[in-house]
Amino acid sequence: QVQLVESGGGSVQAGESLRLSCAGSGYTIGASCMAWFRQTPGKEREDVAIINIDGSTTYADSVKDRFIISKDNAKNILTLQMNSLKPEDTAIYYCAARYRDTCPGRPLRRPLRQYFGVWGQGTQVNVSS
Repeated sequence: QVQLVESGGGSVQAGESLRLSCAGSGYTIGASCMAWFRQTPGKEREDVAIINIDGSTTYADSVKDRFIISKDNAKNILTLQMNSLKPEDTAIYYCAARYRDTCPGRPLRRPLRQYFGVWGQGTQVNVSS
């Protein structure tokens, strides 16, 4: 069974850092396009960072130069290092996999989240000012 489990969320003050982890089971993270998304109440789930099979990365403008996505293929773990956190980063964070497939090419034909079929349960991040 393919499964993703996030951990590492919590409550911090603005300017601090958090590190999220996502453990994969039932398949190899290294063989799939992986991503972090986030969602706040009443809003669509938005992409935060993406890492392709070859290790290339893409970031949302709102987190560029503050967040770093990485993966450890040997340990089958995806991580998101979040630095200089802001109150607007408060959200539930989800890791997602495009199972055994590369990341979609641009331009996209539908919202990016619709390309990902495997999702974790989410982890809450709260950033206070």
